[in-house]
Amino acid sequence: MGQDHPQHDHAGHDHSGHGHSGHDHAHHGHGHGAGHAHQHGPRPEERGFALAVSLNLGFVLLEAAAGLFAGSMALLADAGHNLSDVLGLVLAWIAARLTRRLPSQRRTYGFHRGTILAALANAMLLLVAVGAIALESVQRLLQPEPLATGFMLWVAAAGILVNAGTALLFARGREADLNRRGAYLHMVADAGVSAGVVLGALVIRATGWFWVDPLLGLAIAGVILWGSWGLLRESVDLAMDAVPAGIDPEAVGAFLRTQPGVREVHDLHIWALSTTETALTAHLVRPGLAVDDAFLAGLGAALKARFGIGHATLQVETGDPAHPCILAPAETL
Repeated sequence: MGQDHPQHDHAGHDHSGHGHSGHDHAHHGHGHGAGHAHQHGPRPEERGFALAVSLNLGFVLLEAAAGLFAGSMALLADAGHNLSDVLGLVLAWIAARLTRRLPSQRRTYGFHRGTILAALANAMLLLVAVGAIALESVQRLLQPEPLATGFMLWVAAAGILVNAGTALLFARGREADLNRRGAYLHMVADAGVSAGVVLGALVIRATGWFWVDPLLGLAIAGVILWGSWGLLRESVDLAMDAVPAGIDPEAVGAFLRTQPGVREVHDLHIWALSTTETALTAHLVRPGLAVDDAFLAGLGAALKARFGIGHATLQVETGDPAHPCILAPAETL
């Protein structure tokens, strides 16, 4: 869209590319603080990433070593799962850092889209982990091997504490950020998986059924697949500029049409700038009314408050049939 600008969380309108002399551009400060707060020192969520990566990487090394020593497929599968989570956390952390970089002439929105790419890469890593874990588990299920259940039991118990503690780091703010929600859900699932490994170790010690261990590996693969599918689907949608989940485009369009003097709304687009920021462009037809900065400022603030859309670019048109908008629906030209 020719009317988009690199400023964050501004509401305005633009006439570039449409030849409407009555248009001008206004930047409104209702969202300015939210758009630039990331430029002033490390954010709390970045410190959470650092601690989470450190804890989980250390635990992955411990769990992998214990899995090899004990001969436990469940421990090795869980270690692989946790390693994919560590890689996902690193990607999300890098993406969060990139969002602090200022826009440039080439990247007019900055690097905010990196958070979406990180979520997509995280989901794909999880699917790769599912395949590897499932393959090894099936092989072990066909040929069960003895294992040291003591190591399996205590390492899995430690995993419950590590994963539950890490989940708490991402509990706050998870509803507004796909990356944080993905990290939170992964860690909660990991804690549940570790609890299942503890239970499996107890069953094996009591019964000697070594096939329980690879069966747990398959169950872990199923948990990963179930948990990562929604993340993959949502991150693909955001990467394809779909309307973010939780925003009803019809409701947004209806809201814009109820604004004073607005006769028509067309060329409405809503998409994600990042996993936490949403942008909108739209053409508003207001016959016989001059450009009104107060109207645009109020409408920008209302879009942010009602729909969480912080970066709105609005083009106001008079609907002059002698100079129709080339992006208007054919029936209105």
